[in-house]
Amino acid sequence: MAKVGVKDTRKQQLINATMESIAELGMQNTTIISISKRAGMSSGIISHYFGGKRGLIEAALRYLLAHLGKELRERMAETDGSLEQRLNCIVDSNFSNFQRSALAAKTWLSFWARSMHEPGLQRLQQINNARLYSNLRYAFAQVMEPTAATEAARQTAAMIDGFWLRSALSLDPQESFEAGQRLCKRFVQDTLARPQTTSVSVTQREQPLERTIHYSR
Repeated sequence: MAKVGVKDTRKQQLINATMESIAELGMQNTTIISISKRAGMSSGIISHYFGGKRGLIEAALRYLLAHLGKELRERMAETDGSLEQRLNCIVDSNFSNFQRSALAAKTWLSFWARSMHEPGLQRLQQINNARLYSNLRYAFAQVMEPTAATEAARQTAAMIDGFWLRSALSLDPQESFEAGQRLCKRFVQDTLARPQTTSVSVTQREQPLERTIHYSR
């Protein structure tokens, strides 16, 4: 059991070092050497645990996705279960202190750019996008007809992604993140306030892609 703990600790240290290297040097200039130096480990251990740089970078992206899912579940557990609060949890998780930190923001931006050229990263990003849309649509479908729920989910996802991206690239990221978060939540509030009619039964409503809620940009 002790060996498993050491392995997990070392793998997390390498993931942290990868994000630090990407944030400082960019994806292109991040190397096995730059990562291993930050982690204080030999370069060979990266190949041993992850099979190389590409495997480690994918592991770092999975870590960011898992962190978002964890934040969302924790926030959901503290709500009264109302629809607006559940939707706000999705927004708040995306704009959390960790997700708006310089380390996470720079790493996300690098992943997004690289995913257009790396099939593994592209696959993870597509899964992530599908989870976001599915969770949003499932929530809106509680009070909307399918077509309206689809439209609301797409608009909300676009606003979350758009405001997050603009904020990460702005001269004053923290102020922009806060403004984007407020505007996304206002959109959710305004959308739910519109008169809705629905004849969709509980058994007919589309279920989320996974029983466990996951969310990210």
